[in-house]
Amino acid sequence: MISNERIRHTVNGLLADAERFLVAIMKYPSTSGNEHDLMLFLEEEFRRLRADVECVPMSDALRADPDYSNPIRGITYDGRFNLRVRRPGQGGGNTVLFNAHTDVVPPSEGMTAPWSPRVEDGVVYGRGACDDKGPLTALYLAMAALEALNADLDGDVVAHLVCEEEIGGNGSLAMVRAGAEADGCIVLEPTDGRVFTSIRGAVWFRLTFRGKAGHSGQVGQTRSALLMARDAMAALENYHADLLARSRGIALFDRYPNPMPITFGRLEAGNWPAAAPSRSLLEGVLGLLPNKTKETVCKEMRQALIHGGADLSPEDFDLEFTYRHDSSVVDPEHALPRQLLSAGARTETPLRIDAMTASCDAWFYNNQLGIPTVVYGPGTLAVAHSSGEQIGLADIARTAAVLIAFMLDYCRTGGNS
Repeated sequence: MISNERIRHTVNGLLADAERFLVAIMKYPSTSGNEHDLMLFLEEEFRRLRADVECVPMSDALRADPDYSNPIRGITYDGRFNLRVRRPGQGGGNTVLFNAHTDVVPPSEGMTAPWSPRVEDGVVYGRGACDDKGPLTALYLAMAALEALNADLDGDVVAHLVCEEEIGGNGSLAMVRAGAEADGCIVLEPTDGRVFTSIRGAVWFRLTFRGKAGHSGQVGQTRSALLMARDAMAALENYHADLLARSRGIALFDRYPNPMPITFGRLEAGNWPAAAPSRSLLEGVLGLLPNKTKETVCKEMRQALIHGGADLSPEDFDLEFTYRHDSSVVDPEHALPRQLLSAGARTETPLRIDAMTASCDAWFYNNQLGIPTVVYGPGTLAVAHSSGEQIGLADIARTAAVLIAFMLDYCRTGGNS
């Protein structure tokens, strides 16, 4: 058995290289659809770890998949790829699959140099620091340390490094459709010292309203599409309040006042102050918990717009769902999260089970492939997507140590599954 002291010593000895790796990947402006150059860099970096690295092609045929997400129009896939990284085991042990995404959201307001990461007192600042390049670095560090430790695992360690998580998980969708087998999966996201066994779902929606344009003096002759959007927001907020009330009593989520919020993120209408606009566009996101499916919520939202007091008919609007995720749930007593918690205890990094009040790619693996999946990683969602995004190198090191201890136990012959 490799001691905790030896794990920690090895991780700390490789932390400078992990810092180099993180700073390097943060310099790539890898917003969704623009990950290609970063993927080429990652291919070479993981080959240095003597892992098997395979480029898994994507194609525009992905657009026809019923679970394809399309919040950004015009993105293409021909010539792009995800990465499958594999450290083969000796045989007989559990296979663990890691998932980490390479795309980031665009720079926030107030970010003066989003692609020029800076390191101050052991903290790395910049776009992608915690979401998701810090967690990706923890995986890189853990795999580098396994090599340095000359650790012989019985089971395989596999990693999917994917595109487009931030806009619906199209990279993970492509990997799932290509097929994958594992005994357990850990999606690497910032979790602030928690292991998420329950992850809420979400739907992103795009509403286009059709009104009747006209001069402000023509009362009764116009119908403002902007006011239609206003009334639709009120109807959807009422629906959300009802949905929230019907979603109480669900384990782990109930401690949160609003674990499945509705957010209106974009509204466009009109071109003149004294004219009612004939068209408006409203976009937003609504969370959902395990008591509802994405299909049910989409249907109920449409009904809420027609029957929820907004005075809308089906001819008044087009409703498009650009992103649709179901919730993902694993029993907290399952071997996967329990052994992850045990690894935390062994490495003196206390972890606890919790629910994730955001959506991520876990449901692809858990729901569609039947691979028990949890979410864990360094950093905190409190600073993700913000102008102050950051991550501590010590947090990355602690997470890497936990992952090593977990793999040494989980991937051995006779390990629980």
